[in-house]
Amino acid sequence: MSLAAMAQNGVIKGKINTADGEPAAFVTIGLKDTKRGTISNEDGTFTVKNVKPGVYTLVISCTGCEPIQKTVTVAPDQSVEIHLDLANTASQLNEVVVDGTRTRTINRKPVSIGKLPVPVMDLPQSVAIIGQEVLADQQAQRLSDVVKNVNGVYMASQRAGTQETFNARGYGFSSTNMFKNGTRVNSGAMPEMSSLERVEILKGSAAILYGNVAPGAVMNMVTKQPKFNFGGEVSVRAGSYGLLKPAFDVYGPISSKIAYRVNGTFETADSYRDQVHSKRYYVNPSLLFKLSDRTELLVQGDYLKHDFTPDFGLGSIGDTLINKAPRNTFYGAPWQYAHTQQATASANIKHKFNENWSINGLISYSKYDRDYYSIERIQAKSSGDWDRPAGRNATNEDYYAAQVDLTGKFKTGSVEHTVLAGVDADRYLTGTYGYGLALPKVGSNYIYDKLNVLEPNKYTLRTDRPDDTLLTVNNVPINRVGAYIQDLVSISEKLKVLAGVRVSYLQSEMPVAYNFANGSKTFTATKGKYDNAVSPRFGIVYKPIATTALFASYSTSFTPNTGQDIYGQPLKPSVINQYEVGVKNDFFKGLLSVNVTAYRIRNNNYAQTAPFLADGKENNVTSIKALIGETLSQGVEVDIAGHPLPGLDVIGGYSYNSMTVENTPNTKGSVIPGQRLVGNPNHTANASVFYTFQQSAVKGLKVGAGFYYIGQRYAGWNNTVGQTQTFNRMISVPGYSTLDLSAGYSFKRFAVMGKVSNVTNTYSYYVHENYSINPIPPTQFVGTVSYKF
Repeated sequence: MSLAAMAQNGVIKGKINTADGEPAAFVTIGLKDTKRGTISNEDGTFTVKNVKPGVYTLVISCTGCEPIQKTVTVAPDQSVEIHLDLANTASQLNEVVVDGTRTRTINRKPVSIGKLPVPVMDLPQSVAIIGQEVLADQQAQRLSDVVKNVNGVYMASQRAGTQETFNARGYGFSSTNMFKNGTRVNSGAMPEMSSLERVEILKGSAAILYGNVAPGAVMNMVTKQPKFNFGGEVSVRAGSYGLLKPAFDVYGPISSKIAYRVNGTFETADSYRDQVHSKRYYVNPSLLFKLSDRTELLVQGDYLKHDFTPDFGLGSIGDTLINKAPRNTFYGAPWQYAHTQQATASANIKHKFNENWSINGLISYSKYDRDYYSIERIQAKSSGDWDRPAGRNATNEDYYAAQVDLTGKFKTGSVEHTVLAGVDADRYLTGTYGYGLALPKVGSNYIYDKLNVLEPNKYTLRTDRPDDTLLTVNNVPINRVGAYIQDLVSISEKLKVLAGVRVSYLQSEMPVAYNFANGSKTFTATKGKYDNAVSPRFGIVYKPIATTALFASYSTSFTPNTGQDIYGQPLKPSVINQYEVGVKNDFFKGLLSVNVTAYRIRNNNYAQTAPFLADGKENNVTSIKALIGETLSQGVEVDIAGHPLPGLDVIGGYSYNSMTVENTPNTKGSVIPGQRLVGNPNHTANASVFYTFQQSAVKGLKVGAGFYYIGQRYAGWNNTVGQTQTFNRMISVPGYSTLDLSAGYSFKRFAVMGKVSNVTNTYSYYVHENYSINPIPPTQFVGTVSYKF
């Protein structure tokens, strides 16, 4: 540990290393017999400011370590250099890392999703962190299990069970808003939770950092990293409906300069839904190279194969009625399938020029592939009759990305600057395959047979799989480039200002369609589309006391639009303005954090069907659009997280969101003003409490509970002026709450954890538009047995 004490400005700085030279993150540093102290950052550095001249005893402590004391003399115009490492054993080091994943002091942790090496408290933005301990305690199976701990972010739909779609602050996530280790990933695959160290969610606008992202939030999944001490874990998870999931995680040194980690799992399960099955394979290897004292290279990759049964649930009856059949009822065919594969590879190099300046370079590649064939879109007539349509398609995506970030700290007089400057670029090449089926075609649908959802035995159903023929592939290349710079200016210990700007350029090349029958090639647009945008960001943070931060920010983001304007030109992107204010509080020496945020997001140029053509005639073509009307999303969020008592972990929150369409021209094709956008609840809430007994008689016993609520929302589609439907297209879906109970026990290296989810057997639905309506899971049990070595 290297310490520099500067009496003139009352600052003690240092860096803590473990015995093997690794940075010691989230270690407690305090000045004995005072109330001054802090916690080390992820890179082991720390700062204690406003220290008066004198002689102090510096106390360094962490879970599993003997406290270390060192005398430090702070004298006028003098600096003190002390070199010290923590004398940890491998097992003690593991405990330090686990402690770092706790929800304690969430406002003090730097997050990689923010790119600046500063704690959350100094960012004028709301951040949520779900650590590895929470993932393990809750036995998270899917990303939706993690997201329900973050208020204001919720699963909006689960179309046919093929993917989980999330919304935040009224805006939908897509592949542009989801990241793994800092690079985008396709949201069509369900990520593997056992590989994750933590999930970071940066709420509000992140356009300055990531380009054309929706303004609600961005999510970064951080996978487990190699270590220079040997260790690992094996586990087996089993549960209701045939769930079986063995997993392994092994890490350690190859040499003094190279460390490895590899984790993987196999999962097989049936379902509470008849004839629905799932099978997954996953592996995640990684290598860490210490190229020098200041340079490291992390190479990692993963591969996921997921084979499962698409399931459109119960569907709708008539125009707006949800089919209330038994929860297990399956209306598909026995042969239907979805095969999804996703592989990623990345190389991340970090170099520190000195203690203040560093550079980070990242290149990555991902491959996504889905092969799909299913009975789909359950939309029955009022009589219950439904012509079962069959859908056959495939998607193949190649994604390349690269980015370079330069971060540094310097002073201009007494003002301290933390600067981030970077460039990034990526390229998508997406191929969508079309098929012909040996079935009668009605309109655009291939009809398999007829079924009555009210009288399932009314018709004789087919069970054979129709032949399919590959007809076409449509390739869509998209290129993006961006450059950005921002500066966090520390005017004083209490006042900080963040300012920055990004310039983004997006090129959609001409889509090309290939016909496999005759070998022809067709360009499906007359020319490519070019979009560019400037995204500024400004924020201010004021700390009246060290444990409270008030913040306000303004930022813009942009969303590309499809279609063309009345002159036949590609539609320009929509620019969205966002205002955010809030307060972050750390109580009980950082053991409990309570943050409150309010926001207002306005899209002043919402793309809708143009009312008139260039010649003044009425427009009836929905793909001809104009930037008219507005959407307004506004709300408030409360986040609670902490470790208020020994053994007690708490996460909780509440959010209110109103997402409406405003100031439309009220002409044919435009959304009726004042409507709430479909898919967005006004209210969500969550609470999770886990307690581990500390007394010797029951030491290692853990109990927990989780409560989750999602309010009323609308499915279907928003109503438009002059629509052909004479009914209300918005389907009201009631809100619901669920309760989970958990218990576990740890003894030495063994641990067992069990959970009963949806204890009250609440019945509700995940709804996508009006044809994929899937009942939520009933009461289920899952248990995990693990051994650490």
